[in-house]
Amino acid sequence: MVDNNRWLDRKPSKGTLWLMVAIALAIMAFLLWEEHQVHLLGALPWLVVLACPLMHLFMHRGHGGHKGPGKPGDGPDD
Repeated sequence: MVDNNRWLDRKPSKGTLWLMVAIALAIMAFLLWEEHQVHLLGALPWLVVLACPLMHLFMHRGHGGHKGPGKPGDGPDD
């Protein structure tokens, strides 16, 4: 039998490859969720508590820290 199209030598396209990766990740996520649902939901309150310090750090960037009031001419509007 002659293989004229050489279909065995062809590689999958990028779209097919990403589709296979997405399906594999979806299956893994489903299995992890089913096996560890109790552990993940039990850690949820701790994740909220741990988010508080991170929010504090990132939310205080916008107002210039804990410096006192500046002198005239120090601000961006002056």
